[in-house]
Amino acid sequence: MNREDFNILSSNIIYFDNAATSLKPNSVIDAMNDYYNNYPANIHRGDYDISLKASNKYEEAREEVAKFINADKDNIVFTSGTTDSLNKIIFGYFNDHLTLEDEVLTTKAEHASLILPLFNTKARIKYIPLDNNYHLTVDNVIKSITPNTKVIALAYVTNIVGDIRDIKAIIKYAHEHNILVIVDAAQAVSHIKIDIKDLDIDFLAFSAHKMLGPTGVGVLYAKKELLEDTLPIIYGGDMNANFTSDREVTYNSLPSRLEAGTPNIAGVIGFAEAIKYINKLNNVLEYEKDLRDYLISKLKTNPNITIYNEVSDTGIVIFNYNNIFSQDLAVYLDKYNICVRAGSHCTKLFVDELGVKNTVRISLSFYNTKEEIDKLIEVLNNPNIEKEII
Repeated sequence: MNREDFNILSSNIIYFDNAATSLKPNSVIDAMNDYYNNYPANIHRGDYDISLKASNKYEEAREEVAKFINADKDNIVFTSGTTDSLNKIIFGYFNDHLTLEDEVLTTKAEHASLILPLFNTKARIKYIPLDNNYHLTVDNVIKSITPNTKVIALAYVTNIVGDIRDIKAIIKYAHEHNILVIVDAAQAVSHIKIDIKDLDIDFLAFSAHKMLGPTGVGVLYAKKELLEDTLPIIYGGDMNANFTSDREVTYNSLPSRLEAGTPNIAGVIGFAEAIKYINKLNNVLEYEKDLRDYLISKLKTNPNITIYNEVSDTGIVIFNYNNIFSQDLAVYLDKYNICVRAGSHCTKLFVDELGVKNTVRISLSFYNTKEEIDKLIEVLNNPNIEKEII
């Protein structure tokens, strides 16, 4: 599907690491090159044509993002990625709103970008149990809530087992008990339609590079009253209207107040093209799940392979090959131009759930094919695999 739009796929690469970062279509690269070649000025500062054009393109991208998630554009803050967005949320808002008695609920399947900032708050961290498939159920969320629970912080889709959480039901119950919810949508935005008003999301974070866009660009969304109460954690140019020698500072209105410094202008412009590209796609999740089912059926024919998440909602599969270290297997596959991820996948707490620290992860996208899966299986079924790795 649409493979001709991705130049690297003509080089015999089989790319199965889409949860880490997606490939970029030509239209995204062309838009970025157009900025660098034809109007490479800074934004919001210059009173000349190419600066005004850059500013307009940047703000048009904000409007594209807002429409994509059904938000108001002034509630869209550009960041350097999900990690930056979550840090801005947690240190800019929750550091001033959590006490030693407060409790944050999360799970051991969350990404380091969510867990580590939470570690640095005053609140206690409590982990919601997962079910036998390592999925999060609404019932387990409800059972974990106490009178001290002030925040629930979760990925919409996990990058380790690929389960889709019932975010709408979780948020509804949380709000009935005056609990705020942080949603890490890094793995969700390119697969699931997110309507922040329908879901009633408080805080949302995601990255461009996991949804066909460039690296170094992310989004922080929050409800207006929450965003107004979020303090900058980075200070500098373009986030202030005036300051004086006696430390009197007037900050700009949102979202500029939270976007200090020169941003990744080309990346934001490219991000707008990525969203336009995604908007033209149909049935992506269904296609990826069909590929995943095919992959699982093929992997199960090899008795040396252990699959850890046979039941899942997206195109993520984690497994190991008996007696072969996960990263050794990844290096072996690379000899055949097959790109996979190996390790803990930035979810180092998940070992407490799985009992295994490192796995091989395949994460599928709409430009992958069953023929690529067949090639992977052929390479994994090589009777001399252990000798080649040694």
